[in-house]
Amino acid sequence: MSMSLPDHSNGLDADFLVIGSGLAGLYASLQASRHGSVILITKAQLEMSNSSWAQGGIAAALDPEDNPTLHEEDTLQAGRGLCRLSAVEILAEEGPIRVHDLLKRGVPFDRGPDGTPDLGLEGGHQRRRILHANGGATGQAVVQALVPYVQANPAIVIWEGARAVSLLTADARCGGAIIERGGALHALRARATILATGGACGLYTPTTNPGTATGDGIALAYSAGAAVADMEFVQFHPTAFAMGHPAFLLSEALRGEGAELWNANEERFMSRYDPKGELAPRDVVARAVAHEMESTGKDHVFLRLEHLSSHAREQFATLFAGLRSKGFDPLSHPVPVAPAAHFLMGGVAVDLEGRTSLPGLYACGEVSCTGVHGANRLASNSLLECLVFGYRAAEAAKDEGDPPRDARPASMFGPALSPALRRELGQRLFHDAGIERSMEGLVHLRDWLTALPPSPEGLVADRIVAGALAREESRGSQYRSDFPAENPRFLGHFVQQRGRPTDLVRWE
Repeated sequence: MSMSLPDHSNGLDADFLVIGSGLAGLYASLQASRHGSVILITKAQLEMSNSSWAQGGIAAALDPEDNPTLHEEDTLQAGRGLCRLSAVEILAEEGPIRVHDLLKRGVPFDRGPDGTPDLGLEGGHQRRRILHANGGATGQAVVQALVPYVQANPAIVIWEGARAVSLLTADARCGGAIIERGGALHALRARATILATGGACGLYTPTTNPGTATGDGIALAYSAGAAVADMEFVQFHPTAFAMGHPAFLLSEALRGEGAELWNANEERFMSRYDPKGELAPRDVVARAVAHEMESTGKDHVFLRLEHLSSHAREQFATLFAGLRSKGFDPLSHPVPVAPAAHFLMGGVAVDLEGRTSLPGLYACGEVSCTGVHGANRLASNSLLECLVFGYRAAEAAKDEGDPPRDARPASMFGPALSPALRRELGQRLFHDAGIERSMEGLVHLRDWLTALPPSPEGLVADRIVAGALAREESRGSQYRSDFPAENPRFLGHFVQQRGRPTDLVRWE
């Protein structure tokens, strides 16, 4: 494959270059197309993204007995003191507006007998506010509803099978990206470049993420000089089917409808860890599951579904069918489950309009870090974040001027890690930078990463380790066995930037 550097013209290929085709990328592209031309880049096919795998739903205060203030309270409680209050207010207030837009676009959310959305309950929420589509196929339904709008939009050009290998920069400003497609390199210039590449939990084993979720956007931004933040906060979903890779996710909404967690000794255990039981925040449930697995010497616990109501069984027919396709009948036997890496709260540091520290570069969705999730994301806030901040990033980006004429590649990525090294990386990350961490394990992992050939996967993993080492406390999804308590000295966000020391910053 020829990888020679392409010629650099001084022209403009598009007003907006959007990298990533998950919900954030699709929604940002649609909004940006109102203001100019868009090129949308995706590593695989347009419909294949982490968003398509999302099961739980979208949280929004739509019920008459709910309101944005209650949604804010729940988000702040889950975030363990680290949520950026201004971002949480925006998420809760603007969320219903964005959800109504999806309803207008025909997203087939599940509805009750009266025709209104059938709102579910999940861990950490004090009200029913979770919209689902096809039970446990919400992300797929939303993506499939938006893709035709993107494909039919004459202002949007779609590049499938394309990978960004470097950002173009000059005078400390981003002016586009180098894209590898079909063995050739292309320099695409744009007034604004929007990263919507998703998170990095596909690096872990086990994970609920597809193999494309490897933190490419984080590596691109960091290599170009943009700041990243909160990289230590990796959320582990407590109930992934304990067979197969990637792990088949069993939505938290099942527990909202009464599913129970039992250990191998046939004991229902969650009440020993939290008075909310199975509906405690995800970090609490994931650690409880891990402790029960260790104490019983098993590699799983059980999720019991056989007693669920006929309505719940109908509501989650897609999940039940998924289990049966794997040769497992959830109505006859308890389902073996175990934690798996699920969501990265950290990412490219952005303001409330998606601007990164590198002018001309924006980020939205899981690749970004607005601070809205704090130390532990509240269930079903992730797809909502894609909508709210994807919209805001596109609106802010419309005011960018022409890209710098002499922009050059910030740094060119080499080949990805070999399959063998990727497997070892995933196992080491889960063991040493997983649900429980310690200085000893993190340092051992850091030393192993240092010996790897340069790669975007290694760079992102190293940033996760650096954040976990810097945060000498346990808070939310970060649990340090050598620092098992929260420490008010760390009430801030660890910001990492190439060539600069890691800095603890407080965001308003």
